[in-house]
Amino acid sequence: MAKTVADLLIERLIDWGVDTIFGLPGDGINGLCESLRTHQDQIRLIQVRHEEAAALAACGYAKHSGRLGVCLATSGPGGIHLLSRRSSRESA
Repeated sequence: MAKTVADLLIERLIDWGVDTIFGLPGDGINGLCESLRTHQDQIRLIQVRHEEAAALAACGYAKHSGRLGVCLATSGPGGIHLLSRRSSRESA
């Protein structure tokens, strides 16, 4: 079967040394979630309850591990929630 864009994206993240993604599945990223499922031996998705928690977890993971912190959310409101968490941490 041919690779999807989601497969190529996940494989690139794996090539960059990403082993953990913090996120919240949703309709807009079903393809990415399926690709994460098929690559679960190389990369893991830690599901959170809110997008803000994903951003906070990725930031904490990056600071304490020295690795790239990655968070994932759907487009629209999900992406805005990721941004709002980041900007509130910078202003604090």
